[in-house]
Amino acid sequence: MRALNKLLLGAAVAIGGVGALGSHQAFARTVIYADIEPPALRVETVPEGRPGYVWVNGYWGWGGHEYAWHKGHWVRERHGYHWVPSRWEREGNRWRYYDGRWDR
Repeated sequence: MRALNKLLLGAAVAIGGVGALGSHQAFARTVIYADIEPPALRVETVPEGRPGYVWVNGYWGWGGHEYAWHKGHWVRERHGYHWVPSRWEREGNRWRYYDGRWDR
């Protein structure tokens, strides 16, 4: 019974810690590599501006065996930040994907 109480107490502490992390907006990013060079970016016609929104250009996503195009879209702007677009960069003999993000 004592071991069960310790286990339950440990689980409660762990769950409480997860909630605290969420309030600080901690994010884990997945690193994506591809052995094939991504295709050239597609030319997209950017729709007329929307107040309070920023246009995020489309990009090539890697599905494990081939690239798939993800269309551009609007995202709500964040005051004091600017959008850094996603990109692929060569690392040795493969390509690494960097997700788009907000930056100050």
